[in-house]
Amino acid sequence: MESIRVNIRGIDIHINRYNKGANEKIVFLHGFTGSTHSWDEVISHLPSTFDLLAIDLIGHGGTSKPMDSGRYSAEEQIKDLHALFQQLQWNNFTLVGYSMGGRLALAYASQYSVKRLILESSSPGLIGIEERTNRKQSDEQLANRILEEGLVSFVDFWERIPLFQSQRKLSLEKQQLIRQERLAGTEIGLANSLRGFGTGVQPSYWEKLDEVVTPTFFITGELDEKFSNLAKKMKNYFPNAAHTEVRNVGHAIHVENPELFATIVKDIILKEDVR
Repeated sequence: MESIRVNIRGIDIHINRYNKGANEKIVFLHGFTGSTHSWDEVISHLPSTFDLLAIDLIGHGGTSKPMDSGRYSAEEQIKDLHALFQQLQWNNFTLVGYSMGGRLALAYASQYSVKRLILESSSPGLIGIEERTNRKQSDEQLANRILEEGLVSFVDFWERIPLFQSQRKLSLEKQQLIRQERLAGTEIGLANSLRGFGTGVQPSYWEKLDEVVTPTFFITGELDEKFSNLAKKMKNYFPNAAHTEVRNVGHAIHVENPELFATIVKDIILKEDVR
C-alpha cells in the first residue's frame, strides 16, 4: 500500500493506493465520519489484479479540513475528484461509494464518464423543498452540536442512531475499531461536511438519473429498509442498473460483512468484463 498526499485546488487530499499498475481500476469513497480505513477489510479480500484507490474526502481522515463550509459543496468536491483523477492519469475506472460517498459518486458520474458505478446504501438527494429545508435544519443543528459539545459526545450519539443498530451485533473489537475511526475525525471537518454537503443542501439528482448510462449497481442491506426501498426506486430510473440486497446486514454492508461485499464487487467487475 502506498499512502499519498496530493495538493488539489488548494487543499491536500490523502489517498491510499494498492497494486499500482494493475489492469482493473477501482476508486472507493467512504461515508460520513469515515476515512480510507473504512475500506481496509474489503480491500484485503480483493485480488491483486485490481489497482485500488481509497480517498479521504474533504473534512475527513488525512485530507484538509477548510474553515469555509462552502468548500465542501458537491460542486467543489466534484471538481476536486476530477482534478485528482486527471493528475493521477486515471480513467476508465469503477467508482464505489458508500452513503455520503455514494452521493458524491453519483454526483460525479452525472458529469463525468466512469466505467461502472457501485452505490452502497446511497441516495440521489431530496426532491421536495420542505423535505430539503427540514433536513438542512437538522444537519445545521447537528453541526452546531458537534462544535459545541465536542467529538466524543457526538460519536456517543452517532453510534446509537437507528441506522447503525445492526452494528451492535458485531464483535466488541470491531465496534471499537469503528469508534476509533470516528473519533479520529475533527469537529470542524465533520460540522462543515454537514453544512456544505449534507443531504439537505446537496443538489437533487433524481431528474438526472435517466441520463446516467454508466452500468450502475446498488448494494443495500436487508435490515436497512429505507435505503433498500430507495435503491429499488432508483433502479427504475437508470437505463442500465441492477440491485443486490444482502441478508442479515444493515446500512454499512462493507463493515458488517466485508468479505461478502468484496465478493459482490469482484463478481460485478469480472462478470462485466466477460461481456
